[in-house]
Amino acid sequence: MASPATVAPDHFVDLRGVSLTYGEGDSETLALEKADLSIAKGEFAAVVGPSGCGKSTLMRLVSGLMPPTTGAVFVAGDRVTRPLSCVGMAFQNPTLLPWRTTLANVMLPLEIVQPHCRTFRRDRQKYVRMAEDLLASVGLSGFSSRFPWQLSGGMQMRASLCRALIHAPELLMLDEPFAALDAFTREELWSVLQSVWMEKRFTVIHVTHDLREAVFLSDTVYVISKRPGRVVGRTSIELKRPRTLDDTYGHEFNEYVHALRRRIGEVRAQ
Repeated sequence: MASPATVAPDHFVDLRGVSLTYGEGDSETLALEKADLSIAKGEFAAVVGPSGCGKSTLMRLVSGLMPPTTGAVFVAGDRVTRPLSCVGMAFQNPTLLPWRTTLANVMLPLEIVQPHCRTFRRDRQKYVRMAEDLLASVGLSGFSSRFPWQLSGGMQMRASLCRALIHAPELLMLDEPFAALDAFTREELWSVLQSVWMEKRFTVIHVTHDLREAVFLSDTVYVISKRPGRVVGRTSIELKRPRTLDDTYGHEFNEYVHALRRRIGEVRAQ
């Protein structure tokens, strides 16, 4: 086994006995308890579990937005001690800036994240081409000059995904990005995200309550217990890619969904 200061070479994200406690004294809450989780480079991993089990907390720990109370988090072989620049993030609400066009919103990380911010003005046209190519890849060609209020909810989420990916992050963190969308738009975006991931093969940690979404998108699904959260299940999804929406009606697909639902039901009952 790797020493506490190192990780196995095939582990891109590695959590070792990670616990996190919020508050102090009578208001103290144990959110995660001795969580262990390992994700390979290029893997698409989903995290599911009951509400309040610590799924979003896990994302903050991996991205370096907060330190664990005990244990250690490693990304790309290095112990996480500060916010990481190799991470892209997308959330349930697109949070696009209303005064910026779609193109300007997508390019925002390039103005902030190293090393791009140093060359942003000099290489602006190169970055514009990158952003427009990315928008085209998610079906937003021709919408770069629109403002967020001129876009549908699904289009705003596509732009949010582009913003999370524009600086070519090694790790993409998704916190229920499709939860607020209608079923048709949500399923359409599953295929969009799968297509982009298959082309670029970045590592993904995807928090979701939707078990069909988890099975459709993921290589691996991790089940988290109710609070305090612990990793209590790991399921490899052995379905061919690219997956289609027709696959979601098949017996093998639904067996995965039912097995995950049974496991979460057991977790709730404990």
